[in-house]
Amino acid sequence: MMIKYLIQKEFLQIRRNAFLPKLIIMFPIVIMCVMPWVMQMEVKNIVVDVVDIDHTVESQRLVQQIAASNYFIFGGQKATYAEAMKDIEKGRADVILEIRGGKYLIAANAVNGTKGSMGSAYLSQIVTSNVTHHTSNITPLTLYNKGQNYKLFMIPALFAIVMMLMTGFLPTLNIVGEKEAGTIEQINVTPVSKWSFILAKLIPYWLIALFVITVCLLLAWFVYGITPAGPVWLIYVLAMLLALFFSSFGLIVSNYSDTMQQAMFVMWFFVVSIMLLSGLFTPTRSMPQWAYLTTYINPMHYFIDAIRTVFIRGGGLHETAHQVLALAGIGTLMGCWAVQSYKKNS
Repeated sequence: MMIKYLIQKEFLQIRRNAFLPKLIIMFPIVIMCVMPWVMQMEVKNIVVDVVDIDHTVESQRLVQQIAASNYFIFGGQKATYAEAMKDIEKGRADVILEIRGGKYLIAANAVNGTKGSMGSAYLSQIVTSNVTHHTSNITPLTLYNKGQNYKLFMIPALFAIVMMLMTGFLPTLNIVGEKEAGTIEQINVTPVSKWSFILAKLIPYWLIALFVITVCLLLAWFVYGITPAGPVWLIYVLAMLLALFFSSFGLIVSNYSDTMQQAMFVMWFFVVSIMLLSGLFTPTRSMPQWAYLTTYINPMHYFIDAIRTVFIRGGGLHETAHQVLALAGIGTLMGCWAVQSYKKNS
């Protein structure tokens, strides 16, 4: 029964705090409504100049297709490549397509590397799909995310950011704040067990995390029309396993920190490191070998991989068993360390 009153105390502290209730409500709303637009990698409004030397029916059809594309702004047809290059140099064009002798040259302004590479990639796709002798034996097929909607790819990963704050930062700062105020010493000398104290500190934030995940799912459906293709209950399981890891790590940080400044520095350093080592949510073989190997002990990697499988591919427990077991193992290990590192006065 003691743990019941300790949990009530935590909820009273949260309710009496002038900032926390607003943060709990507003943070997921801001993340879900703003970040998908800020972090999207789609590139539009690319100005294309065309130099059509051939003037064939096929080349004119290709020019019309480029002009009708939503990704491009048609800069017009130029008589020579040199004339088109003047537009590039003056910033009036981003990509040049030259059609000469049945061959296609794509020249992209790579001062803005993302815009140049994505623009040339989009233009290459249009050329490949419209030139008959290049595509006679090619049938493109897009699986799962058929509309290639970048928001569908990014939104599941944003759940991890919400979980980091709600179950990592908040309980950490809560415990360190009690250390600074001296109130935690009053509990340390009571007959409350370590397990009861730790669970009473973490359970309220786990419940808050469940509430926030529900809000995120509703916002994804209401704002973007995106719903999970797989079972919703599995999303909650993955969220709670990630919450176990972050809350345990936050408790470890609070056990070794004496001030809120120390705890904040360690948590921010850890979060930035874990996101960078995840390759900003997408680990690739192009990363340094040591960085790629760290993804095998990175819970963010397993969580994001699994939740995208559920959201986009419609996978279930069988398809995500590897990630679920990895999250459970890492979370349990961190939880044991957290309990062991907590020093309670008898």
